[in-house]
Amino acid sequence: MRNPLWKMAAGAQAAAVRDGEVTAVELVDAHLERIAEVNPAVNAVTQLLAEQARSEAATADRRRAAGADLGPLAGVPFTVKETTAIEGVPTTYGAERFRDSVARADAPPVARLRAAGAIPIGHSNMPTMILAGVHTRSELFGDTANPWTRAVTPGGSSGGDGAAVASGMAPLGLGNDSGGSVRIPASFCGVAGLKPTYGRFAADHRIGPDDPALAGQVLVVDGPLARTVDDLRIAYEALAGADPRDPRAVPVPLYGAAIPRPLQVAMVADPGGHGVHPTVRKAVERAAEALRDAGYEVREVADVPRLDDALEVYGRMTLTEFAPAWPVVKTFLGERGHRYIEMAMAKRAPVELTEYLRLIGVRLGIRRDWAAFLEAFPLVLGPVFTEPPIAPGEEVRDAAAHERVQTAMRLCTATSFVGVPAVAVPTGVVDGLPYGVQLIGRSYREDLCLEAAAAVERRLGTLTPIDPRP
Repeated sequence: MRNPLWKMAAGAQAAAVRDGEVTAVELVDAHLERIAEVNPAVNAVTQLLAEQARSEAATADRRRAAGADLGPLAGVPFTVKETTAIEGVPTTYGAERFRDSVARADAPPVARLRAAGAIPIGHSNMPTMILAGVHTRSELFGDTANPWTRAVTPGGSSGGDGAAVASGMAPLGLGNDSGGSVRIPASFCGVAGLKPTYGRFAADHRIGPDDPALAGQVLVVDGPLARTVDDLRIAYEALAGADPRDPRAVPVPLYGAAIPRPLQVAMVADPGGHGVHPTVRKAVERAAEALRDAGYEVREVADVPRLDDALEVYGRMTLTEFAPAWPVVKTFLGERGHRYIEMAMAKRAPVELTEYLRLIGVRLGIRRDWAAFLEAFPLVLGPVFTEPPIAPGEEVRDAAAHERVQTAMRLCTATSFVGVPAVAVPTGVVDGLPYGVQLIGRSYREDLCLEAAAAVERRLGTLTPIDPRP
């Protein structure tokens, strides 16, 4: 083949394995060689599963020789965030406390990707316990570098997956998102990412035997990162659906009813009116022009519904649930890992039970207002992050920097709070850094988000894989 196997899109890799152009073992070995070449500089893959991946690839090759159907992701390697269980491998959360916490079974999304033929090739780095900040730095594994430049963070908390996918170590990464943790690394690393609707993918986010409280149940969703939107679509089809291991997952059709065209898109370049960097606004405008060229009707609107209300309630609910466990959790975070959450706690104190119950009702009202807005505009186009990619650790430098970072990710936070789907897609490179936007849709209409993101990608191109840069 003309290009190295690791440069190919996931769909093309799987087709090559199914058609017998390459073996699954050859495909896995190509990615292991790429990991050996670039991971020392990037530090995205934490626990490499080389022999396990080779063994699974050899099994796939034997099954193909016997005439079996290998699935839509036949032989495709993928990384898995350190929060998400791979059977027989420690799920460390990047913390010393969980170094030896070996998973007894695959988490539902890992099992789904395996069932589609994909092969986990390694765990990927993240901020310690997800809680240490936006930059991917863990107590166990250290800092992950953005392959575009070490001067900016790869983002987080799924930053290991973003950096691994961008630098060719795997064509797919499995992260999770409760306020931008898939979309921010996708944008900062120049790849695509999908945050699904709450309830679209089955998941298991328990740490130990106990399930999380309400905010932990409804805000956190697993989602894939990939270099192309078409690869996101393949992963989406593999991951979606009901599962007895997660009663929240619902059997909603993958593709919804047709909507009259041209599809209406609300463009919001400055959510909440809190300011947007000119380069970010330009990225949103470029995406808007791409959508218009594809036949969408894009109209700039003043704002999305109740953005500031969503941010306030999100903060109060999550911190109220989190406060009782903080004295213990803080001890798991290592040196300086506590700063990000404590800065948030300094701004919002926990609330009493009566107020917490009221906030649950407020959340429903905000979701209702979003549903009405999305009835008029089936898609929303906006920024992932309203500033350029930030320096590693900027969010914990001081209180002002923390506030600025929280403000920049506000549209991600609000859409996680509402539970609607979104796809992050690159728009280009400015001054050596990738930029991207997100397309937000109605609940369970990931298909519309993916379709629009693909239209942007066809006109503005893909940016990765790249070789790591200083």
